Amino acid sequence: MGGEIEGGERRLGRVLSFGIPDTALGLVMGYVEDPWDRDAISLVCRHWCRIDALSRKHVTVAMSYSTTPERLFRRFPCLESLKLKAKPRAAMFNLISDDWGGSASPWIRQLSATFHFLKKLHLRRMIVSDDDIAVLVRAKAHMLVSLKLDRCSGFSTPSIALVARSCRKLETLFLEESAIAEEENDEWIRELATHNTVLEMLNFYLTDLRASPEYLTLLVRNCQRLKTLKISECFMPDLVSLFRSAQALQEFAGGAFEEQDQPVAIRNYENYYFPPSLHRLGLLYMGTNEMQILFPYAAALKKLDLQFTFLSTEDHCQIVQRCPNLETLEVRDVIGDRGLQVVAQTCKKLQRLRVERGDDDQGGLEDEQGRISHVGMMAVAQGCPELTYWAIHVSDITNAALEAVGTFSRNLNDFRLVLLDREANITELPLDNGVRALLRGCTKLRRFAFYVRPGALSDVGLGYVGEFSKSVRYMLLGNVGESDNGILQLSRGCPSLQKLELRGCFFSEHALAMAALQLKSLRYLWVQGYRASATGSDLMAMVRPFWNIEFIAPEEDEPCPELKKQILAYYSLAGRRTDCPPSVTPLYPAF
Repeated sequence: MGGEIEGGERRLGRVLSFGIPDTALGLVMGYVEDPWDRDAISLVCRHWCRIDALSRKHVTVAMSYSTTPERLFRRFPCLESLKLKAKPRAAMFNLISDDWGGSASPWIRQLSATFHFLKKLHLRRMIVSDDDIAVLVRAKAHMLVSLKLDRCSGFSTPSIALVARSCRKLETLFLEESAIAEEENDEWIRELATHNTVLEMLNFYLTDLRASPEYLTLLVRNCQRLKTLKISECFMPDLVSLFRSAQALQEFAGGAFEEQDQPVAIRNYENYYFPPSLHRLGLLYMGTNEMQILFPYAAALKKLDLQFTFLSTEDHCQIVQRCPNLETLEVRDVIGDRGLQVVAQTCKKLQRLRVERGDDDQGGLEDEQGRISHVGMMAVAQGCPELTYWAIHVSDITNAALEAVGTFSRNLNDFRLVLLDREANITELPLDNGVRALLRGCTKLRRFAFYVRPGALSDVGLGYVGEFSKSVRYMLLGNVGESDNGILQLSRGCPSLQKLELRGCFFSEHALAMAALQLKSLRYLWVQGYRASATGSDLMAMVRPFWNIEFIAPEEDEPCPELKKQILAYYSLAGRRTDCPPSVTPLYPAF
C-alpha cells in the first residue's frame, strides 16, 4: 500500500513537470516568495526539488547552529541573498550572556569561498570580527550590494571604512543597534561619500557612532539615490544643508535637539526644512519646544517614530491629529488612552502600531494620562481596521478589549501584548475568553506574543491558544498557566508552530519535553523559568534525531538564580555545538 502511494506521487511529479521546460519552471518558482510555499514545492518530486535549489535566490537561516554553510551551499548553490541569525532573541533583553556564541567566522569563510552569486548578506545578533569583514571584502567587494550587520558586535569603524572604500556597488549599509568599537572615528562616512555614488540606504541608528554633519552632507550630495538615512545623535541645526541637498530622501531618523556639552537653548524650528520627498521620520530627544518642526510636514507623513522623545500625552495628541496618512506609528505608552483615541479617530490608514514601555524614572514625564488600558485598545481596534502589526504595553486590560481586537482587527498577522506590573489590581482576570475571541477572529495571525502576570491566562486559556492558533508560527508566552496541564493542552493544537518562547511559566521539565514532542512543527524552543529537576534528566524525554538540547546556567551573582535557568532546544543538521562557553551545557547530543 505504501509503495503504491509513493509510486503514485512519483508519477504525479512527472505529470506535473511534463511539458514545462526547466527554465520556465524556474521562472515560475521565482514568483513564489513565501519560503513555506517554496518548501512545499520542493517536496513535489526530486526534479522540482532540484529546480527549487537552482532557482532559490534568498534563504533565511533562523538559527546559525541549525546547519552548516557547506550544507547550505550544497542545497542552494545559486543563492544571491542570505539572512543569518545566531543569538536567541532573548539576547536583546540582556537575558543571554555576551559569551554565549554566535560567531560569524565559519560562515563568512565559507560564504566567501563558495557562494559565487551572493550579493546580499544580513547578519543578525552575531559576533563579527574585523578579520571576518576583511575576508568578506576580499571575496565579495566587486559584487556586494547589501550588507546588514543587525545588532551585531565585535567589529570596529576601520572595518566599516574598508567596506565603504572597497564595495563600490553597495546600495545598503545597515548597522542599527550594533556595538561598534572606535565609535569616535567617523572617517568611514567620508570614505563612503567619496567612493560610492549608488548608495540608497545608510542606517547606523541607535548606535554610539559619531557622525560629522560635514561628512553626512558630502554623502547625500554624492549619493543622489539615497532614500533612507538613519543616523546617531547629531545636532539638528547642523543638518540644514544636508536636508537641502537630499532631494530624494524618503526616510530619516536620528538627529538631536541638544548640542553635546552645550547649555540647552530654546530654538525656533517652525521653519525647519525637510525635502518634500520625506514621508518617514523619527527624531531623537524631541520635546514640546521642538515638536513644531513636524507640523508643516505632518499631513504627508506615512511613518512616525516618537519612541525616543520627551513628549507628554497632550503633545502626542497634537502631533497625531495632524497625521491622517500615517501607516506606521511607533510611540511609548506615555501616549495614553487619550492619545490612542486620537490615533483611532485620525489614522484610518494605519497598518503598524508599536507602543513600547516608557521610562518609569523620567522625573514625572509619564503623566497621569500616560497609561494604556482596555479603553485605548478598544478605540484603536474599532478605529484602525487596516492594522497588520500591533505591539502594545498595557497597564490594565479586559476580556472585552481582546474581543474587540478579534472582532475588528481581522487583518492582523502579528499581535504582541505585554501587561505591565505598574497597577496593583487588574480590572478583569483571567483573560481566557478574550484570548479565545482574539485568536478566533484574527485568522491571519502568524506571530503571537502574550506576556502577562500570574493568573492572567489559566490552563483553560492555554487550551484555547492551542485550539485556535492554527496558523501561528511564532509564539511568546510569559507568566501563563497554572499547572503542567496548561502547556500540555496547548501542545495538542498549534499545528503550524515552529518557534516557541516561554518565560516565567514554571512548567516541569517533563511537561516541557512532552509538549515539544506533541508540537509536530516545532523547530525551536527557548524557556527561562521552569521547575527544574535535580539532574535535568526529565528533559531527555524530548530527545529525537537532529534535536539539540542545551542548558544555559544563570550568572552566579544573579538574584534568584533558580528563576533564571534556561533551556534552548532546536533542530540541527550540524550536530552538537563545538564552541559552547562554560555557561552552556549540551544535554543532547552529549559529549
